[in-house]
Amino acid sequence: MKSSAVTRNTRNPVLRVAPASPAAAVAHFSASLAFHADVSDVAAALAAGGGDSDGGDDPGFVVVDSRSTESWDQGHVPGAIHLPTVLIPEQAGQLLDKAVPVVTYCWGPGCNGGTRAALALAELGYQVKEMLGGFEYWVREGFEFETWQGRERRATDPLTAPVGAEDCGC
Repeated sequence: MKSSAVTRNTRNPVLRVAPASPAAAVAHFSASLAFHADVSDVAAALAAGGGDSDGGDDPGFVVVDSRSTESWDQGHVPGAIHLPTVLIPEQAGQLLDKAVPVVTYCWGPGCNGGTRAALALAELGYQVKEMLGGFEYWVREGFEFETWQGRERRATDPLTAPVGAEDCGC
C-alpha cells in the first residue's frame, strides 16, 4: 500500500513541485486576501454600505478606476473615482484620504493595470487592495455599471457567477 504523503512525482505535472506546507499555505493565502478583493465582495460591500454598525452607507473604502478616460467612458463601477495610474502621483492627494482604504481595478484578469495602480498608491502611503477580475468581471457578474449615457446592467454570465442564487457559496 502506498503512503498518503505527497512525494515528488516527476510524471504528474501538478505534483512535479510538491505543495507548500500547511503553515506556508496559511501565510500565502492570508497575504493574498490582504491584497485582493473579488468583484462580488466589493459589490456586496458597496450595496450594504460595508455593514458598519452605525448603519451608514459608507462601505469603509473607496473604489478607484485606474483606466484611461476612453475606458472610463465605456463603463465603470458606480461611485468609483477615476484616477488613471499615470496621474496617481500628482492627483491622489487631492482625491483620496490616506485614512480610507482604496480598492483599485482596471480592465480584467488579463490586465495588470489595477496592480500597477495599487503599487503606485501603496508607495504614496495608502492602504490598498486590488479588485480581482476588474471591470470585465464586474459586468460579467451582472452588476450595474455607469457609462456617459447612464446606468446599465447586463445578464449574468453563467460561467462567472451563479444564476438564480445570491452567491456561489464560497
